[in-house]
Amino acid sequence: RMEPQNVTNPVTEFVLLGFNYSLKIQQFLFTVFFIVYLMTCLGNITILTTVITDYHLHIPMYFFLANLAFTGITESSVNTPILLSGLLSQHKTVPFKECIFHMFVFHFIGGAHIFLLAVMAADRYVAVHKPLQYLTIMNREVCLSLVTGSWAGGFIHSATQIALLLPLPYCGPNTLDNFHCDVPQVLKVACIDTYQTELLMVSNGGLLLIVIFVLLLISYTVILVKIRRQVTGGTHKALSTCIAQIMAISITFIPGIFIYARPFKTFELDKVASIFFTVLVPVLNPMVYTLRNTEMKKSIRRLVSRVLFSGEK
Repeated sequence: RMEPQNVTNPVTEFVLLGFNYSLKIQQFLFTVFFIVYLMTCLGNITILTTVITDYHLHIPMYFFLANLAFTGITESSVNTPILLSGLLSQHKTVPFKECIFHMFVFHFIGGAHIFLLAVMAADRYVAVHKPLQYLTIMNREVCLSLVTGSWAGGFIHSATQIALLLPLPYCGPNTLDNFHCDVPQVLKVACIDTYQTELLMVSNGGLLLIVIFVLLLISYTVILVKIRRQVTGGTHKALSTCIAQIMAISITFIPGIFIYARPFKTFELDKVASIFFTVLVPVLNPMVYTLRNTEMKKSIRRLVSRVLFSGEK
């Protein structure tokens, strides 16, 4: 069994406390989260493949959705294997450098995911308010620029987090009360007063989440009002798409705000929110977008038909 390092020694590795339940409960949780991970990969890969192979979906909204699906696959693949390993192993340790790298990748992908949701809201706003000019405004160059900007925004957000963490001295105890390395827990291991750093972290993470979330809710409210005033054949489809995206942003932002938009104090619900934010959201997004989107469901059925019957000739 790994013992926490003495407070006088610099930290070289972290002990992840994870979920210290009985063996049977941890085996049950392993099975549940493994199934969730498989569903995440299957759902998001299906969306990604469908958008790439079906020319009906070669429009801006589905281009952004494909990028969102890619963040779902990668984000889940960064965190879920660590969770699964922790549920099976009694020695849940991670080297310091590996922990820092994990946080960088996690916040890089997570940041890109958040900015992509904002881009998708802007796309729907243009589609509703400028339908005749939609394809002209959201042309190929604009779409590529918005996606590139989303990934660049995620990189800047993550790099800022790590730049604030790295200069701090870490002397333990080296236990992290989570199933993976994350900023709030690592910051608590620092030997010095980190209040100012925490405020900077909150402004770079939590405050950013709140601002974007509020702006998204306002924009979707405006879109919904605009749609309801229109009496056209595509009104129901537009409403379904809009409602699906409101669901997607809500299940993403609310747990993230709970974790990152306050000074880093420990609460009982932190681990639950962390699991929801990092493991469950990537599997919920494809469900939300496919179940509420008739065109996507038709395209998936066409893809499945091609795969199943391609050899019957």
